[in-house]
Amino acid sequence: MGTDDHETARGDSKNEIYTFFVGGKKYETDQPALTGLQIKARVTDWDPTHDLVLEGHGNDPDRIIADDELVSLEKDEGPLRFSSAPKANFG
Repeated sequence: MGTDDHETARGDSKNEIYTFFVGGKKYETDQPALTGLQIKARVTDWDPTHDLVLEGHGNDPDRIIADDELVSLEKDEGPLRFSSAPKANFG
């Protein structure tokens, strides 16, 4: 009987939905973490000349998310919000 309860609890976690926003548009996934590239791939009209920017919470500054950076979507402050910004040109 305890085994069945454990299996149910594990099954419930697989059905959890994680929400995030890119440019004000809502996206959902069953993955607790995605890379920057995976997030950009979900945006149908993503401009490849732009960076993915994670909007900071409170006093935290906004920051650029690299394509290979893993971002946890499990947040206590609510869903993460991302935006698009032209890549910086240092030249």
